[in-house]
Amino acid sequence: MDFNSLIQRKRERFEQLEREIADTSLFENRKRASEIMREHAGVKQLLSLWDELQTARRQLDDNRELAGAADADLAQMAQEEIPELEKRIAQLERDVQIALLPPDENEERDAIVEIRAGTGGSEAAIFAADLYRMYNRYAEAAGLKVEDLESSPSELGGLKEVIFKVSGENVFRKLRFESGVHRVQRVPATEAQGRIHTSTATVAVLPEAEEIDLELKPEDLRIEVCRAGGPGGQGVNTTDSAVQVLHIPTGRIVRCQDGRSQQKNKEKALTIMRARLLEDKKREEEAKYSANRKSQIGSGGREEKIRTYNYAQNRITDHRIGLTLYNLDRAMEGDLDELISALRAADLQERLKASAVAA
Repeated sequence: MDFNSLIQRKRERFEQLEREIADTSLFENRKRASEIMREHAGVKQLLSLWDELQTARRQLDDNRELAGAADADLAQMAQEEIPELEKRIAQLERDVQIALLPPDENEERDAIVEIRAGTGGSEAAIFAADLYRMYNRYAEAAGLKVEDLESSPSELGGLKEVIFKVSGENVFRKLRFESGVHRVQRVPATEAQGRIHTSTATVAVLPEAEEIDLELKPEDLRIEVCRAGGPGGQGVNTTDSAVQVLHIPTGRIVRCQDGRSQQKNKEKALTIMRARLLEDKKREEEAKYSANRKSQIGSGGREEKIRTYNYAQNRITDHRIGLTLYNLDRAMEGDLDELISALRAADLQERLKASAVAA
């Protein structure tokens, strides 16, 4: 693929971005400044890769010429370097192609993760709690921070629902493909006959929305305060700390009661509401843009069965990319790197394929 014309346009864009950054008035608009700085860094990296690729290509041409030289030693040295240079050029060409892909503005954001028990009764709630623990362990190992926003415990130590925020570096990029239906096959602790049951839990991973992304107008919100209920001990039950937020235009409702103060619960509820509304907006835009193409990774919808956890075989299978690993015990302890890397690689391959078709 000939990238020269694209690179030339990127060089022109880089010069324009440099001028915008030099204008101090840019930073009066925080959102615009963030977008410009992010684009500037991306274009700068692309141009650096391109220059490196051009240098490697020149070295390869020189080596091919020297390989035919009369000096046998010099010709042999040049010939020996050619395979490594060809390999280097192929990798750089791929890196350039990746850098030319349209960036996902949400990749660097923190994430709001929602886990809900699905089919399977109390066992589904226990599995939801297991997934919550798995993501906590993963976040801990990856140096990420987890903040609980809301939860609804069930009997036997399970969770009917849990919502939490994961913050750190490129969180949404790491967790985005966890959205969907997770299925577990195992013998529940409550099963006296030793029979394997199948249960499910749904996971939704939403990019955290900032106030500058989505304005929640006071007139569009109905905020109610009430007494917290359910398990949770004295602190939850003795104060009117629960907060329920209704977004009138969409009818969406968020309720938070885990915090000990109304203000904290209100902040958490608004954080969840913004994330859900941003996700709705994102899905609407994607439906218009890609109605004629479905990614190999899938939509990430809650209705889509994405993964099976089989305890008897110590097996974890991701159905979207046909990957099976026999390390379920480690995965449930948060060792998800191999799985997440494979999903990201498959998504990248799909995007590269689509960009080649578009070109």
